[in-house]
Amino acid sequence: MGKSRRTVPEELLLLALDPTTGTTAQPQTLDLGLAGAQLVELSLAGRIVPEGDRIAVVLARPTGDPTLDHALELLRRRGSPVRAAHWIGGPRLGLRQTYLAHLERCGMVTAVPGQVCGVLPTTRYQASDDCTNAAIKQRLDTAIRTGVPPDPRTAALAALAHSVGLGKHLYPGNEGRSSRSRLRDLIRYDPLGGMVAHAVMDVQNCLPTQQNRSSQSSGAATGRSGARAAGRTSGGRVAAPRVAVR
Repeated sequence: MGKSRRTVPEELLLLALDPTTGTTAQPQTLDLGLAGAQLVELSLAGRIVPEGDRIAVVLARPTGDPTLDHALELLRRRGSPVRAAHWIGGPRLGLRQTYLAHLERCGMVTAVPGQVCGVLPTTRYQASDDCTNAAIKQRLDTAIRTGVPPDPRTAALAALAHSVGLGKHLYPGNEGRSSRSRLRDLIRYDPLGGMVAHAVMDVQNCLPTQQNRSSQSSGAATGRSGARAAGRTSGGRVAAPRVAVR
């Protein structure tokens, strides 16, 4: 097995892993959550500190974790504090696959090749140690059930799980509604984890808005071009408006 202590990105991914299907819940938002979890872990390791809504590198020494060290180097190259939302929303899609490969190398998951519809190749992932997954979930359950303030690592994990929508995966159905609400409330116990979780949610909220704005701008430009074309005759003169006859 790998390390005795799991990093926050590793724990977030293990929480998202469905033991039945071997797939991850919330795949569209999990990459964002993993990018945020890297910030939390680097802060816990004393490599970065928050400055308002920005992140500053205070110690560039490698942690020994290759995925975290790559993120730390990218942050160091920025040369100045970077907004958490800008970092999380940056071009780092694919973190889920990167971490799945990392967990496989560490012996925490096993890759199981298969096929979709008997044709398309696919890979499912099974946790190698169910006790580890159960222990991670138990920490969240205890914090939710007892109301006792959790340690910063657990609080940050809860905040990130909520931010990417894992609440319905961890506590499904109507019977899990109160647990999902308490999971969200744990965000207040870790200021950095809360800041990062809110940045994750902000990025999620901005993505549809940016896509809509792009579509609207494209549509408006097409509409204006069409209107200008329709408003002129073949000789280039402005055509008189038509009056509808009833």
